[in-house]
Amino acid sequence: MTEALPIIDVGAFLEKRAGAAATARAIEKACREFGFFYATGHGVGGQTVHALKEASARFFALPETSKSEIAIARGGRAWRGYFPVGEELTSGVPDLKEGLYFGEDLDASDPRVIAGWPLHGANLFPEDVPELAVAVRTFMAEAERAAHAIMAGIALSLGLDVGYFHNRYTSRPCFGAPGAAAATPARC
Repeated sequence: MTEALPIIDVGAFLEKRAGAAATARAIEKACREFGFFYATGHGVGGQTVHALKEASARFFALPETSKSEIAIARGGRAWRGYFPVGEELTSGVPDLKEGLYFGEDLDASDPRVIAGWPLHGANLFPEDVPELAVAVRTFMAEAERAAHAIMAGIALSLGLDVGYFHNRYTSRPCFGAPGAAAATPARC
């Protein structure tokens, strides 16, 4: 019989409520025994996911000419935007999917954009589906907040301060370590 992955409510870290120590112990057990767990109470709302799904469906239903208005080639080094079926490669073989890349939305004055860091820049959003920008930004904000909460739980599960990862690595995950020179690319 295969055991199911544990389901852990990480809301204690998101809402700063009681139960953080017990949740950290559950995370430690899950990571040691399975290497993974399902997170609930993470704060990514069902309405957020629904809005993103609906806006995405509207975008992908557009004619190719409309989708190509935000083609990935227009995103430059930021590598943001749309790609049609067959234009992305996996192990040198064209994929049978179309997609849309987004990331941390940075304007031209950001030091990473000025320095020309790859994968850093502005997102491209379609004019024909304005709700996609709102849905993407909302989802990304909620997902980032959830990731910080989960990492707080992992820190405690390792016997570290709750802010260990946030303070050292993830407060600005695509900027590099605190105090790093702006000309040195980060892990992203």
